[in-house]
Amino acid sequence: MEQICESTLLCPVEATIQLIGGKYKAVILWHLMNNTLRYSQLHKKMPKATDKMLTQQLRELEKDGLINRKVYPVVPPKTEYSLTEFGKSLIPILDAMCNWGTDYLNELEREG
Repeated sequence: MEQICESTLLCPVEATIQLIGGKYKAVILWHLMNNTLRYSQLHKKMPKATDKMLTQQLRELEKDGLINRKVYPVVPPKTEYSLTEFGKSLIPILDAMCNWGTDYLNELEREG
C-alpha cells in the first residue's frame, strides 16, 4: 500500500482525508450515523464549533455526497441532516476511529 501512496497523485489515505479531514467533519458524520438531526441538535453536540465553521463543514459534506440536507418550507425554517448511502459506507472507519480513540483516552487516563 505504501508504494501506491508514493507513486500516485492521490493516495487512498489522502482521498479519505480529503473527504472527512475537516475540523468537525468526522464528528458530524459520527453523530449522524444512526440519527437524522436538525442543525440546532448538531450544534448542541459540538458546542465549540462556531456557526460559520459548522455550516461550512455541513456544506462540504453535502457537496461531497456524504450527507443529505432536507429543508422544510416552514417558519422558522427546519433543516434536517442525515447520512447518504455513500456516507454510510464510512461507518466502519468511524467505528474504528472511535475504538482507537477510546483506547487512547484510556491509556492517557492510566498514565495520568
